[in-house]
Amino acid sequence: MIHANVSGFVLAGGKSTRMGQDKAAVTLDGRTLLDHALAALREVCRDVSILGKRELYGTQAPVIEDIFPECGPLGGIHAALSSSHTRFNLVIAVDTPFLAQKFLSYLAETAAASSAVVTTPEINNYTQPLCTVYTLDFLPIAEHALRDGNYKIVPLFPKDRTLIIPEAELRQFAFAADMFENLNTPEDVERARRRLSGRKT
Repeated sequence: MIHANVSGFVLAGGKSTRMGQDKAAVTLDGRTLLDHALAALREVCRDVSILGKRELYGTQAPVIEDIFPECGPLGGIHAALSSSHTRFNLVIAVDTPFLAQKFLSYLAETAAASSAVVTTPEINNYTQPLCTVYTLDFLPIAEHALRDGNYKIVPLFPKDRTLIIPEAELRQFAFAADMFENLNTPEDVERARRRLSGRKT
């Protein structure tokens, strides 16, 4: 289901130091991680863009570059919200290829039905800021933090206007916690390939 009031963003920037190459270009099951992420969001969001360098990704989707460069994922989230034409904005990381489309749709629906500034899942008592719906109300919060040199995302979530989807709720709807697995190293990629191979047998 496409949500007309939700824009999607793939956070593809980052140094990928431990991977040894650009994560977005890593292949899994015959597609790049960027292709996996774009395909998942296009099943859910009206407009889908890439947060990163235009010179690297400009042929695959609209690209939005950081206004505050070299500030980590928060800089990408800020850029996304600065460019968005919708109130709700789903941001996912490029290195989480197991995110289920049904879950992303559930996340978008939950956010749109609430008055929360941030709607985010929680796994193992840790919120997932790179699989989260941000409203435009988060933009001034992010900008203020960036100007102050504060780049950690979760501490910025407004305590009274953050909707956390607990792990128990995810299990209730048969959403597996391991879909949030992110790939940081070549070993992670090999493990993911084995995981996919196991699904096919």
